[in-house]
Amino acid sequence: MTNSKQSNGYQVGGSLGESASSHVLRQADSQLYEGLKTGKFCYLLNCRQMGKSSLRVHTMARLKKEGVACVAFEMRELCLHEVTEDEFYGGFVSYLVSEFNLDIELESWWYGQNLIHPGQRLTKFIEEILLEQITQSIIIFVDEIDSVLNLSFQDDFFAFIRSCYNKRADKLKYNRLTFALLGVATPADLIADSSHTPFNIESEAIELTGFQLDEATPLEKGFIGITSNPRAVLHEILLWTGGQPFLTQWVCQLVSSLSHIAEGVELVLRPQ
Repeated sequence: MTNSKQSNGYQVGGSLGESASSHVLRQADSQLYEGLKTGKFCYLLNCRQMGKSSLRVHTMARLKKEGVACVAFEMRELCLHEVTEDEFYGGFVSYLVSEFNLDIELESWWYGQNLIHPGQRLTKFIEEILLEQITQSIIIFVDEIDSVLNLSFQDDFFAFIRSCYNKRADKLKYNRLTFALLGVATPADLIADSSHTPFNIESEAIELTGFQLDEATPLEKGFIGITSNPRAVLHEILLWTGGQPFLTQWVCQLVSSLSHIAEGVELVLRPQ
């Protein structure tokens, strides 16, 4: 995980916790929340350090408070070099069992199904165990989804997600299961076989932009007491950083810790 440092409420690097005072609510926050609440397949694919994981943490916390069962995977933990299909799908199922505290003797169940492909075992587990034992809505967040590019069977995993949505018409319990993918990639990068893509089902592409001044009010708090015009300081910082989250948090932290330059920050940071 990226090293992080906090000062005056700012955090440079890493995911912001759900109670972090410097979390900036953007349009993407409400877009992801509303999309998942309505059962849409959502994906947020963007460059690094744009706040994807922080957005996921805050959205999960909001959904959990409303009784939604949520779990988040760091896909890179499963997509190790030369991982087998049995190890990958077995690890995916094992994580679900642990996080949702499911009542199952997993090892005997998993290997008792060895006549069918590991991907089919995952599907069977979702239908016969997960959706039977968890009766509320379930949202599975898959972070670092670009890690699947290390897999020779990457298309099969996306085919599994697509099948979960396709089954909604015949098996109503699948309407309670929703997925969100986050990572550094494009849909075209992730799918080698277009017939397996989940991106052509009803979906919501979440656009994550830089911080805007009217959204970034929480970042002004670190300037109170060290400058007469916190809004002006923040405005100049955003002009310099373009609203890029990592850089903006870092500059805010720097300015708030150097009170002797805060009053003159408009001149220090203004682009030449």
